[in-house]
Amino acid sequence: MTHRNIVLQRKDQKPIVWDAIYENKKKQKPLVIFCHGYKGFKDWGAWNLMAEAFKKSGLFLVKFNFSHNGGTVENPMDFTDLKAFSENNYTKELEDLDSILNFLLSNENTFIEEIDIDNITLIGHSRGGGIAIIKANEDSRITNLITWASVCNFGKRTATIGELEEWKRNGVKYIFNGRTKQKMPHNYQFYEDFKANESRLNIESSEKKLTIPHLIIHSKDDPSVKYSEAESLHRWNSKSVLFTIEHSDHVFGATHPWGEKMPPKALRQVIEASISFI
Repeated sequence: MTHRNIVLQRKDQKPIVWDAIYENKKKQKPLVIFCHGYKGFKDWGAWNLMAEAFKKSGLFLVKFNFSHNGGTVENPMDFTDLKAFSENNYTKELEDLDSILNFLLSNENTFIEEIDIDNITLIGHSRGGGIAIIKANEDSRITNLITWASVCNFGKRTATIGELEEWKRNGVKYIFNGRTKQKMPHNYQFYEDFKANESRLNIESSEKKLTIPHLIIHSKDDPSVKYSEAESLHRWNSKSVLFTIEHSDHVFGATHPWGEKMPPKALRQVIEASISFI
């Protein structure tokens, strides 16, 4: 069963678009929630092929768009709502993840009988990895954590810092998206929200407090988020497992769009290691 572009409506908050992918075998399945990264979305590249692999392994996979990622309900695969993108921040993404988890575990979810509510894994890619680490530390319902090419410090990201006086003066700064050729706006509120919630948004602190299994997957040659960030996460948590991908990149060989019938080799390694860990 593949249900795409389901809309979770929320009072006084932007809706969340999400997918549910699972095999309907009338038995409860481990729940896996996938969080995309910065300038990402749930259908990027080979993520749909990833979801199919998880489905075939007997898992209930949910992937969703963060509400302010720049997509819309009508167009969840493009950045047509740059105003929403400009108003995004880390705490909104944590709220989104909490909303989707609360809904999935509620009786409002028509798929609730398919889910083993005592077996919940978060997977986060890149910035989504940092969000997943913080959420896993805060929420006792999470039983497993997997991060793919995760950041280890929100305070060092170009989206968070850089040219602060000019950013404050102008109220907005722009990050160029090489794929779409768009200038992606960040309102200064992004930095203000980070500073106001800096203690909560400390990934190192969350990692050190984790009591659940954490699989850290990272490419040795990642040009976007250096391998040393994975080493830091691993060093902060003696119970974590570090799985290294050789000769690949930040997205494990995938591109968008991805026209092949199989994921690239490196991503297949990531998928297999993740399923095995779960």
